[in-house]
Amino acid sequence: MAPGENFFLETGEFPLLQTFLAMGLELYLDLLSQPCRAVYIFARKNRIPFELRAVDLLKGQHMNKEFFPVSLSSRAKVPVLKDGDFVLNESVAILIYLSSKYQTPDHWYSADLQARARIHEYLGWQADCIRSVFGVPLWVQVLAPLIGVQVPKEKVEYNRTAIDRALQQLEDKFLRDKPFLTSQQVTLADLMALEELIQLVAVDHDLFERWPQLAAWRERVEAFLGTDLCQEAHGVVLNILEQAANKMLPDPPSEMQLSMLRRISRIP
Repeated sequence: MAPGENFFLETGEFPLLQTFLAMGLELYLDLLSQPCRAVYIFARKNRIPFELRAVDLLKGQHMNKEFFPVSLSSRAKVPVLKDGDFVLNESVAILIYLSSKYQTPDHWYSADLQARARIHEYLGWQADCIRSVFGVPLWVQVLAPLIGVQVPKEKVEYNRTAIDRALQQLEDKFLRDKPFLTSQQVTLADLMALEELIQLVAVDHDLFERWPQLAAWRERVEAFLGTDLCQEAHGVVLNILEQAANKMLPDPPSEMQLSMLRRISRIP
């Protein structure tokens, strides 16, 4: 989907265009970002009409107040949902909002209290144990070198250990003998987890060969989502090593480089 193009125009369902225009749902996303991909896939899979506002993080577009006004996000971060005058940040909040407003199938975010609690249990664990860990290899291999920085070897080794520990916990604590992380069907937890793991696959293509149980889980999730949608959403990040090798990535502007340096400094 191209920037500014809405879902129903792309699929040819023109009778619904009037509804789309009245609703005015906009999603500000960069598909290089794990949470952005989760929101994009969820909206596309559930045929939610929206206008994609593509934000190129490496070009620093999220820091350009004319392109990305402060009213959208005081922290200059994506994803952002804008539904008329209503603006919402944070991927989990956006996914829950979309699932509630558009009454998506119950398996995503169950009305059952205990099933919903399991989803939140995973999402809380992910925030603590994955978010700051699984994205690091992309910084080490692509983003830091883009601005001439090399992450210290001891930090790289520490991160590898943390990744292995988190993957083991993902299998032992959540997946266990179930087809999906928190239930017998795909939930928001599976979608969020998949996108974090794809961030690793982008720079470690053999990752799932070392974790066959997680590999089988990934196949089930992607089969449910659909091959075309997964390829569409994952293409940007899965091609990033090739783009970096061919020097096809943009040079981040100075203000973006400062932000990147701060992020690199926070790698444990």
